[in-house]
Amino acid sequence: MGGPRDAGLEPAGLEPAALWRPGGGGRRARCAHGLRAGGPGAAPSSARPPGGGDGRRLQRGHRGAGSLMIWKLKKQCRAYKFVGHEEAVTSVQFSPEGRLLASSSQDRTVRLWIPCIHGESSVLKGHTAPVRSVSFSHDGQFLVSASNDKSIKIWSVHRQRLLFSLFQHTHWVRCAKFSPDGRLIASCSEDKSVKIWDTRNKTCIDNFIDYGGFANFADFNPSGTCIASAGSNHTVKLWDIRMNKLIQHYRVHRAGVNCISFHPSGNYLITASSDGTLKILDLLEGRLIYTLHGHKGPVLSVAFSKGGEKFASGGADGQVLLWKTNFDSFDYKEVLKRHIRRTHTDDPPHLLDIYPRSPHLHDEKLQSVEVNPTFDVTDTQTPDPPVVEITSPSFGTLDDVSHEDLQYPPASVLATSSKRKSEDESESAMHNVDKQIDISPSLGNALENIVEQLDVLTLTISILEQRLTLTEDKLKECLENQQKILLQGRQEE
Repeated sequence: MGGPRDAGLEPAGLEPAALWRPGGGGRRARCAHGLRAGGPGAAPSSARPPGGGDGRRLQRGHRGAGSLMIWKLKKQCRAYKFVGHEEAVTSVQFSPEGRLLASSSQDRTVRLWIPCIHGESSVLKGHTAPVRSVSFSHDGQFLVSASNDKSIKIWSVHRQRLLFSLFQHTHWVRCAKFSPDGRLIASCSEDKSVKIWDTRNKTCIDNFIDYGGFANFADFNPSGTCIASAGSNHTVKLWDIRMNKLIQHYRVHRAGVNCISFHPSGNYLITASSDGTLKILDLLEGRLIYTLHGHKGPVLSVAFSKGGEKFASGGADGQVLLWKTNFDSFDYKEVLKRHIRRTHTDDPPHLLDIYPRSPHLHDEKLQSVEVNPTFDVTDTQTPDPPVVEITSPSFGTLDDVSHEDLQYPPASVLATSSKRKSEDESESAMHNVDKQIDISPSLGNALENIVEQLDVLTLTISILEQRLTLTEDKLKECLENQQKILLQGRQEE
């Protein structure tokens, strides 16, 4: 694992989320819980808390099949498996409000889901090769997708139409992300470039070349002034897009870096690597502060929740681990002092790293705390959570048709969204009532099952109504035909 066994380690920067922890226990620096669905090899391509920030749901793409999983993060976890894609899912993301879910797949499509028991989804077609990533704009109005067809496509969420495409990459595009204000897009490709695009002029306005390797992932910091890239050459680089220059360069992993995520404060960056570790970097100090172990194999994805109090990681071992942080409550420097005997020492950080004027290389010989949850806590994983499989009755299949965005969504989508909104509000009200009257867990589970059964009954009634309407139409047609036959008979007489 690299480093001594830290059996008594309790750094203050990380602590478990109380999901299924028996008896409460003391605070530990470890993963909160492991969620497993599918054995090793069913690698989650993306694992992240919802953009809505309610902390109650977690999504995960499934590379072993054309499905994605959503967990309700309660004491008794329940998983929902959404089936619709024909090939492996490569990326998933909740919309900022948490009411929609976007997924990309190797089947060359992007899907928009309404994350409920009904599993409605619409299909966005336009790419001619597997789609690597999909991401919402921060206002939830647009989607950007990146594909092996070397293109980046921007979609309207309301109209569910392709708006325009960007072409300049000369190899597969691995990732594309909107800036916080939505005016820019950052993309990275296997052509070893990271490009910045202006969405208004639909042109590339900046280009960063990394001759050492290509970037697997790129994203803007919360202020939109910098972008970070995760390199296949084991590095993490931070670029200032105002000065058009590399300002920080970290080489702290022993294998390629697959994913990164900024803390909402912009002060921390978490990285996921094929060396099986997660690392947390302090960007103000320019140093590595935590190394986290937990996955048994490459870590493919990581993301902070909207508030930054949790982050989730997904690995090739088929697990999604949920971690809890308290960066704002404790000073990690005090933790480092208490555990100095367990860590490497190094010179103080370069002063220019706070607002560096030139690139400064950071290697892995930095003072940091190494955290291995397998040494510290009892494994509380549930290998086989209850899984509800939901097959998508697609409510729209949308072809590659460029269309100007309209102000209002289609009536069917609007009606469905309104219905779901009312259902979510009802669920939220029920949740608040549960808190007030302190319902027992068994009664709460029974009520949840009743609500789910009511959802199924509602769907069944809707289907029966459709069939009854069809039957009435057929009966009316038969009566009309019968009247025509009788009239023809009378005329012949």
